[in-house]
Amino acid sequence: MHSLDLFDTTTRENIAAWLDGPYGEETKNEIKRLLTENPKELEDCFFQRLSFGTGGIRALMGVGTNRLNPFTIQFATQGVANYLKKIYPSPKDRSLKVLIGYDNRNNSSLFATECARVLAGNGIKAFLFEELRPTPLISFGCRLLGCQGAIMITASHNPPAYNGFKVYGSDGGQVLPPYDQKIIDEVALVRSPTDVKIASFDHPLIEKILAKLDRAYLDHLFSLNHWERQNKKEGKQLKIIYTNLHGTGLTLLPQALSDWGFTSISYVEDQKSFDGNFPNARVPNPEEPEALKEGIQLLMHKKADILLATDPDADRIAAVILHQEKPIILSGNELASLLLYHICSSLKEKQQLPANGAVVKSIVTSELFNAIATGFGMNCFDVLTGFKYISQLVEQWSQTQEYTFVLGAEESYGYLAHTFARDKDAISTGCLIAEMALRAKLENKTLFDLLLQLYAEYGIYQESVFSAIYPEGKEGMKQMDKIMTALRKNPPRLFGNAELLFLEDYLESCAFDLISKKTISLSLPKSNVLRFWLDDNSKIVIRPSGTEPKIKIYVGVVEKNVFHIQEQIKMCKERTQALLQSVKSFLFKS
Repeated sequence: MHSLDLFDTTTRENIAAWLDGPYGEETKNEIKRLLTENPKELEDCFFQRLSFGTGGIRALMGVGTNRLNPFTIQFATQGVANYLKKIYPSPKDRSLKVLIGYDNRNNSSLFATECARVLAGNGIKAFLFEELRPTPLISFGCRLLGCQGAIMITASHNPPAYNGFKVYGSDGGQVLPPYDQKIIDEVALVRSPTDVKIASFDHPLIEKILAKLDRAYLDHLFSLNHWERQNKKEGKQLKIIYTNLHGTGLTLLPQALSDWGFTSISYVEDQKSFDGNFPNARVPNPEEPEALKEGIQLLMHKKADILLATDPDADRIAAVILHQEKPIILSGNELASLLLYHICSSLKEKQQLPANGAVVKSIVTSELFNAIATGFGMNCFDVLTGFKYISQLVEQWSQTQEYTFVLGAEESYGYLAHTFARDKDAISTGCLIAEMALRAKLENKTLFDLLLQLYAEYGIYQESVFSAIYPEGKEGMKQMDKIMTALRKNPPRLFGNAELLFLEDYLESCAFDLISKKTISLSLPKSNVLRFWLDDNSKIVIRPSGTEPKIKIYVGVVEKNVFHIQEQIKMCKERTQALLQSVKSFLFKS
């Protein structure tokens, strides 16, 4: 067996604490095995404690302080319990309540049960879903049940080896800074299983819940139905293919679509099972064409109108349409723009467009979204990547009434068009996509035809994204830090043939005008993100992922003078690729 002296002080202390502490023989034997067979992996398992990213904790499952396992889940939940007790000290008229949900991933049900046991052990009422359910239902249920918080066990669209721990506040939105750090601070004080208060599985403070939340949520969806009579009468004409990619969307989306009148649904049978190994969707991410391959084959075979695909926890949704007998995958940006136009035009036609309407997008999302909003007299707000920042504005406006929230969107297929939940919602969005596609079909059009109409009216916008992958663990983090530092200290002045005019550095909360040499303060929270604006109105955003070892590059170009739309779309796509190549050259040179 190798010696613990191989590791730095922190790693060595973390390993020793687990070998000497009350962690069970199975856990200790796994540590000893890794020490002998794979000390590098053991180092990655213990070199740090888990921390919050843009979506809470998301990590590989396994043994150690840097992995999700029953012990780290208990530690995190104890930290949440301690935090809640400090925020709500000695409530006299009510007990603390937390809702817990989970997806189809391996160990999700086990982790959710451990959360409930710890909460109950701390005297907190734990509503535990009897079965797996989508993330938006947990956000909705948190609000409906008057809970002080909620926990969702999910790793969204990550590979099968991952799981996650998302924490929500009383408003149903994910916890924001500085509260996420306060929870982490509480978790850091939980050093051993002896610091965890844990109850039995049948403790009276653990209550199983399911059916009433399903029906309440589905009933709320009717408020989003812009053309209810048409949907009910003609909805069966829209031929839909649906894949849940082995995830939770199957529990609610088919019923929601049927309730609205969309009853012609076929399924990708190989991807229906709730299997955490994702045997027929190895990358269960609707952003990846590979995940959509089987669905597209069925779409073409049945000559259906549209394929809908949701990720494992059903907060993201992708769409593929059949246009002139060819499948077209709509990007997250295109879908966001189509949804915004559909909602705004429907409200305008019914004379229900709010005078103080507002929409929200992440800084990496298409500027076409902004152009459409402006065209309808809407206010458009940019926020950092992470849907919690969209939810923050929804909650703020619900209190101040300053704006009426209409739609929030992220380019990664995350959308919210209502206020009864506070996280992105693939179920409600799926219904709106179907409504939008039906109206197009009744006019002998597809969603691609509608997209071309948007380009003709607002200009051609094209976007592309690339992820530079780095090693897991400490080495990968060092490489990413080095590259982001180099970009800050010495940014390229030319990207392809375009000159850099304006640089926004969200870590420093400053924007730099390279022409006037002026520095402007930024109002958004600090984050390791850089946004570049170029002299041809292109934009580039570069940021490390908060949950995976990758640096993400987003580019967007625009052509306002539209005359040969198909040729110009091709030219814009070529410009995005040239910009991506320019950035990649810098990253890999660094």
